[in-house]
Amino acid sequence: MTTKMSTHQRAVEQIRQSYAEIPGGAAPRLAKSTSNLFRFRDGGRTAKLSARDLDEVISVDPETMTAEVQGMTTYEHLVDATLPYGLMPYVVPQLKTITLGGAVTGLGIESTSFRDGLPHESVEELEILTGDGRVIVARDDNEHRELFRAFPNSYGTLGYALRIRIKLRKVQPYVRLTHVKFTDAAKCMLALQEICDSMVHDGESVDFVDGVYFTPGEMYITVGRFAERAPYVSDYTGMRIYYQSIRQRNRDWLSVRDYLWRWDTDWFWCSRAFGVQQPVVRSLMPRRWMRSDVYRRLVALDRKYGVTARIDRWRDQPVQESVIQDVEAPVERGAEFLEFFHDKVGMTPVWMCPLRASSRWPLYPLEPGRLYVNFGFWGMVPLPRGQFDGYYNRLIEREVHELDGHKSLYSTSFYAREQFWQLYNGDAYWPVKREYDPNGRLLDLYEKCVAGR
Repeated sequence: MTTKMSTHQRAVEQIRQSYAEIPGGAAPRLAKSTSNLFRFRDGGRTAKLSARDLDEVISVDPETMTAEVQGMTTYEHLVDATLPYGLMPYVVPQLKTITLGGAVTGLGIESTSFRDGLPHESVEELEILTGDGRVIVARDDNEHRELFRAFPNSYGTLGYALRIRIKLRKVQPYVRLTHVKFTDAAKCMLALQEICDSMVHDGESVDFVDGVYFTPGEMYITVGRFAERAPYVSDYTGMRIYYQSIRQRNRDWLSVRDYLWRWDTDWFWCSRAFGVQQPVVRSLMPRRWMRSDVYRRLVALDRKYGVTARIDRWRDQPVQESVIQDVEAPVERGAEFLEFFHDKVGMTPVWMCPLRASSRWPLYPLEPGRLYVNFGFWGMVPLPRGQFDGYYNRLIEREVHELDGHKSLYSTSFYAREQFWQLYNGDAYWPVKREYDPNGRLLDLYEKCVAGR
């Protein structure tokens, strides 16, 4: 047994004992230094479990192309451990501080998802602290298969991932990007379907596909291809801003690491809310502060102290609603969603990321083999006079499901209880919940993700 695995086992025993000591009336909650959730909860009777000793890469095996990783390890840490071997996870979510456990028990997506699905689809084994206090190992081929299959999208309501064995794929040092402009959403969605089905663009295979919608007459598909050499590499970790470059050039080159984190420096485009895209501010801001977790902390502070709301009242501005969501719609309905979103919400830009699940996962029931487009949008929208908080988010929820789509649960949701369990497969969830958390020590999925406990 390796030293790191021995250390991991000690950390597992520590968290198991801590969990056992939590009073029965307190809901356990992992204590983490960062979060990518946007379900801000009021304090209640909770007991925090420390995850500080569960954030290491245990091993990388270049022969089997797998990694053993603790659940609270960030993708930034994992990528730094795998790239020296010429390897990376099949799907690397966009932000550096997303954890392996978070991406598996929640959901993650990136520009390899058109081929490789969601992060949990490359997981081989999960070590889980279950709601009833056991530490079990779940795989798709053992007696805990139902838990393994139900774990994605369970958001910590069935247990916590302590260790994950994940498959890796080979990489090359550079990524060549081609930005293809469209002026019509229907044609853009058709091209996206053709590229993802054939995995070819301009006669060459593609490794990455995503896109950005700026206006009804301006949107881009970006296709990326691995390369052994590059004539130059761009740097978007300083004064230059990646999403703006999409509109300015049709060809670009990045190192593979900078490609994986191209969205993190400016939190896609959300850093503009803090003035970071202003040249003077940007020139004064240390590079180490230009990253998603710093911006997320600023949002949390703003929510805590109500700074934006106070300024809006002082300026006599309309009350604003936070519209921070990722939703999936079938690619053939993508243009309809963009038209609705432009007419009813009006926020831009919008991220577009195609994905295809290889099999059915009970709690996030996308149709296997069907191509969907993830639309990501994050910001504040002024409420119409007479409307209250939740107006836009409810509109979006209704539209997504009318289009036969689905919505991630990392942010606010407003579903009625019965509708929620229909959409997120309560028939599959509750038997697993009763098996691994019979006394309900962990919140159930509705209470955690909608009721906001």
